[in-house]
Amino acid sequence: MIEADHLSKTFYLPAGKRIDAVRNVSLRIGPGEIYGLLGPNGAGKTTLLRMLGTILSPSSGTCRVAGIPAEKDPRNARRHIGFLSGNTRLYGRLTPWEILRYFGSLYGMSKEAILSRGEELAGVLDMAEFMDRRCELLSTGQRQKVSIARVLLHDPQVLILDEPTLGLDILTSQHILEFIEHARTRGRTVIFSTHYMTEAELLCTRIGLIHQGKILAEGTLSSLQRQTGTSNLKDAFFYLISCERQ
Repeated sequence: MIEADHLSKTFYLPAGKRIDAVRNVSLRIGPGEIYGLLGPNGAGKTTLLRMLGTILSPSSGTCRVAGIPAEKDPRNARRHIGFLSGNTRLYGRLTPWEILRYFGSLYGMSKEAILSRGEELAGVLDMAEFMDRRCELLSTGQRQKVSIARVLLHDPQVLILDEPTLGLDILTSQHILEFIEHARTRGRTVIFSTHYMTEAELLCTRIGLIHQGKILAEGTLSSLQRQTGTSNLKDAFFYLISCERQ
């Protein structure tokens, strides 16, 4: 569902300073996979996800989503993507229902389809009690659920989630992680970034460790442990960074 070949992204700042945010990344992620992208702040996670989501154009390399060349037909590729940004904002004066109706119309969905899908998501994400409450009155966790519902409204085949549990309490985080696992069982392709090693260990079918814009290693948790001779993901990551610095 996601095929990326040699993706790179370079930003040029004033005074000619160059930042290579992503360097020569290639990925293959299929249906029913949860791919976790792990790395410190500034590692290139968000830039890579935005290129996969057709929000940013790569400086070089190509990406296909559901077989569609993203650089040639980004509009069609986006129909298959649900993208949750780490800085997603909601319209505070609108209710969750009003937000879903608005975005559903942008997706070209009928009123009946929006209602049916909205009721389904409200049940799955435990949102029913606040669907008619203005978003400015919701808690952080409730707003995050609304953001996820907006992303899922058109039932995309590919979910790209940038730190979906950041800043949430443990119960809300667990609810969202359970939903991600549910999406996998329905054959959806999920790629998400996180700072939390435990989330990746419990949830991901494969993990990519990114540092300074480069994928240091990728594989299952057990294969990364074997490769690095470590017993957990945190130690594997530190081992790979130390090798990179030598």
